[in-house]
Amino acid sequence: MAQQSPVGYFRNRTISELAEQLRAGEVTAVELARGALTSIDELDGALNAFVTVDREGALEAAEKADAELGEGVDRGPLHGIPVAVKDIIEVAGLPTTMGSEHFADYVSTSDAECVRRLRDAGAVVVGKTTTHEFAFGPTGDSAHNGPSRNPHDTSRVTGGSSAGSGAAVAAGMVPLALGTDTGGSVRIPAALCGVVGFKPTFNAIPTGGVFPLSQSLDHVGVLARTAQDCRISYRVLAGLRTAPSRDSGQTASIGWIPPTALHPTDAEVDRIARAALDVEGFAVQDVELRDPVVMHKAFAGIQFSEAYAIHAERVAQNPHLFTPDVMRRLQEAGQTTGWQHVRALTARDQWRAEVNELLSHVDLLALPTTCVVAPEIGQRDITVDGTESNVRGALLSLTKPWNVAGVPAVSVPAGSIDGLPVGVQLVSRPGQEDLLLAAATRITN
Repeated sequence: MAQQSPVGYFRNRTISELAEQLRAGEVTAVELARGALTSIDELDGALNAFVTVDREGALEAAEKADAELGEGVDRGPLHGIPVAVKDIIEVAGLPTTMGSEHFADYVSTSDAECVRRLRDAGAVVVGKTTTHEFAFGPTGDSAHNGPSRNPHDTSRVTGGSSAGSGAAVAAGMVPLALGTDTGGSVRIPAALCGVVGFKPTFNAIPTGGVFPLSQSLDHVGVLARTAQDCRISYRVLAGLRTAPSRDSGQTASIGWIPPTALHPTDAEVDRIARAALDVEGFAVQDVELRDPVVMHKAFAGIQFSEAYAIHAERVAQNPHLFTPDVMRRLQEAGQTTGWQHVRALTARDQWRAEVNELLSHVDLLALPTTCVVAPEIGQRDITVDGTESNVRGALLSLTKPWNVAGVPAVSVPAGSIDGLPVGVQLVSRPGQEDLLLAAATRITN
């Protein structure tokens, strides 16, 4: 078996702990940046989490962060904290390749709004992370710069499309990474790599400067070691100025969605995810979905039509520059008709109404994040609970409903099967993010 569980500088260190150490003078931002850079040097050859590493820029930003703290200027909880950025998000002066040969020579001239907010908060950008080409895939193993590899077993996928971000946090190369999530692209790598991934409410974090996959479904999200670190980062990125809720998640009513209502699911994944909710104060009850087919139709019709609209000229003029995996997906997307898109919008409204109704009876919804553990790199077909499936459909099946609904969702580690992580997913109403992440914290404690 390939190299397993590499240990980086940040493997067991949280943003909260690092922030305290910085302010106590026990560590400097330069030391943290060097820790990240050294970890990348030592570990990334096996994982391919990073496309670009900005050594000079990271150390310069870290020196500035130290100088400001020394002068009494404290920009908040991310001041001096190293962060990695998915390579479909613009970072001024760095390549933004979208994982594609189409953009192999493209260099960004400005920061995406989410990156600008990180910099304003004193965070230190150390580099860009591998993405499934154009973020159009949930495996993370189809990119111009090659596949990202799972730190728990490098023969396995990280999940995608925020593939390198998941691997970088899981391996301890950085304590925080930005990702994007159109159908699960933050939560899937979080689940398969054993970290926490949070997708906020639609439009809570601006997508300006982020290359689109499907504008109606795209979200910017975060990956970190803990739910509390995700909350800290989310509040900065969302520009929230008010004090966070004091809700500790000590009690919550949770509606468990049997995952087989959406897709055949490995029985052990189901068991482990459900068992993770066995927390004092959580009241868990099964809930039923009226018509999950409505959600599947909504996602396919919206994502395919919007994705093809973005890439139609590239498909026509330079199809050979796409990876075969993404080219096949775009060819399929190009067959989506106008009437299918219109019906998909109607189906989206029906699904959102059903989710709103479910969340009017319980505080949170829960289900596994993925129906299987990490497949092998390059694997495209899989048997799940005796049923043949394609890997793409299997990985997206339990996460995409919450992109269609536009509601916040988080994946947290629930356990493992033969050393491969299993994630459990929690979903809440918009505005209940503090409860959502407090409950997620209780699961992982």
